[in-house]
Amino acid sequence: MTHSTPATPAIRPAAVAGAFYPGSASALARDLRVLLAGASAAKAWRPKAIIAPHAGYVYSGPIAASVYGPLRALRASIRRVVLLGPTHRVAVNGLALPSTSGFATPLGVVPLDAAAIADIAALPQVVVSDAAHAMEHSLEVQLPFLQSVLDDFTLVPLAVGRALAAQVAEVLERLWGGDETLIVISSDLSHYLPYAVAREADAETARRIVALDPPLDHQQACGATPVNGLLLAASRHGLQAQLIDLRNSGDTAGDRSRVVGYGAFAFATASANVH
Repeated sequence: MTHSTPATPAIRPAAVAGAFYPGSASALARDLRVLLAGASAAKAWRPKAIIAPHAGYVYSGPIAASVYGPLRALRASIRRVVLLGPTHRVAVNGLALPSTSGFATPLGVVPLDAAAIADIAALPQVVVSDAAHAMEHSLEVQLPFLQSVLDDFTLVPLAVGRALAAQVAEVLERLWGGDETLIVISSDLSHYLPYAVAREADAETARRIVALDPPLDHQQACGATPVNGLLLAASRHGLQAQLIDLRNSGDTAGDRSRVVGYGAFAFATASANVH
């Protein structure tokens, strides 16, 4: 007589390693050390949430590093990351969870937070779609940074499709937690404008984000839906926003005739200083 054992939930493999960032652990760790070495670890605030860009590291890595670097001071206290990013390849209604038990990168596997996922699973705007996650880079490219600046943490990954900002804010409210929970919104800014036009457009978008002044549209930020949800939730919780870095691909590694904008932002309470 044979006994079957329950199937172990699958690990989502890295989909864009070797494309958006190095595919080998040693090369990836080296690149991250270089990127993060240029980021100050002495920012005054203790961020509850951040916005970071999600292009290839050669383009947006320095901007992402600027907001991840200060998190090294909190590496022992942040135990859960709620990560939201827009869908680029598969359309989905609502906010999509995967059915997997972890996400892999060349640096290892980040386990999903089953208890936190259970807390939001019954919300009508939350769905399960492995297809939405399978090739999605907006979430994946954040993970090596998080693995580099934090100790062990669990993950709640949400690929955001067609949804209202209020629906995103409701999910964030359920998962808000305390100092152990960090919210990460993955978003680039303007796309394929000439350099000078992009700088002007992105400066206005940054002003709106810092003022907690939604709604942004998808021409201003490809992750506008999760960004707008965060801005609503941040207002309700009395957070203040700080612009950490604002550049575009023309400043890093791209042609200046058609650039993509990148912004890094941190959100914290006024009293949330790191001592």
